[in-house]
Amino acid sequence: MKQTLKIAIPMAGLGTRMRPHTWSKPKPLMHLAGKTVLDFVLAQFDTLPNPENVEYIFIVGPQGDMVKTYMEQNHPGKKTHYVIQQEMRGQSDALYLAREYLKGPMMMAFSDTLVETDLSFLKDLDADGVAWVKPVKDPRRFGVALVDTSGCVTRLVEKPEDMKNNLVAVGLYYFRSSEALIDAIREQFNREIKLKNEFFLADAINIMLEGKARIETRRVGAWLDAGTPQSLLETNRYLLENGQDNSAEVARRGLGALIIPPVFVHETASIDACVIGPHVSIGEKCSLSNVIVSNSIIEEESQVEQMVLEDSLIGRSVHLQGRAEKINLGDHSWMIM
Repeated sequence: MKQTLKIAIPMAGLGTRMRPHTWSKPKPLMHLAGKTVLDFVLAQFDTLPNPENVEYIFIVGPQGDMVKTYMEQNHPGKKTHYVIQQEMRGQSDALYLAREYLKGPMMMAFSDTLVETDLSFLKDLDADGVAWVKPVKDPRRFGVALVDTSGCVTRLVEKPEDMKNNLVAVGLYYFRSSEALIDAIREQFNREIKLKNEFFLADAINIMLEGKARIETRRVGAWLDAGTPQSLLETNRYLLENGQDNSAEVARRGLGALIIPPVFVHETASIDACVIGPHVSIGEKCSLSNVIVSNSIIEEESQVEQMVLEDSLIGRSVHLQGRAEKINLGDHSWMIM
């Protein structure tokens, strides 16, 4: 770990499951619990042995400029590179496109998945890699890691037909040698190992395992998804319950609202005659009047009046007036009921 660690984060997908929000911004810039998904993705690496000795490689799509601008404005101290993936051909293809920046040790993380784990052990690691896993009740929708008695991976299997092995690979990996992974991806391309025209990283790792690479497994605590409206709200609830709640500070502001913890309300938000919470995140410069809201996310500069909201996602600069119970509105929308 003395060399600079490269962290590759593929995020070129179109985010179709998060529309209409992803028409106007990339999925990693969705808000929850007072920050963006990308902020929480980056925070996963705070426990690295040398977090200051890290370079980030973002593999982006058509909205990549928004990610670059956000990083420059909010994380100016981080060294970053940007690679464009024009065609969605899978994770292995994304990493191969970034190969000029991938030298020495590297990690790969999904841009819409959050995990809780301590990475400090990497300073003493002598294996060729690590796959982070979590046991689940039904692993058939995911990829699982088959392991030997020592906990090392023998094979990764996408969407297993049975539930004999429930160790799901959560989308966080470490490789001691970027070059070895790129060689495996090149071999994956040569063999044309793909599914629905996408080259999955699991198949490249299996090729590394064929070459006797030793990939250890590490179990994560929480494994959170931010890839669909429902899962984003679930992750928002978890984060508010585990460190992101600022309801005590909100109460000290003397706002015109009943606050039911946990919530996050930005310090610039204006609230009058409202009931806020539980599990509500309200962004910068929002204005709420005569609103009852629970289990919802309202992004910056949105105005909501005379509404009852539950289980809702409200994008940026939205104007809502009337009465409703459940809404999913993208940025710059206007609705009067």
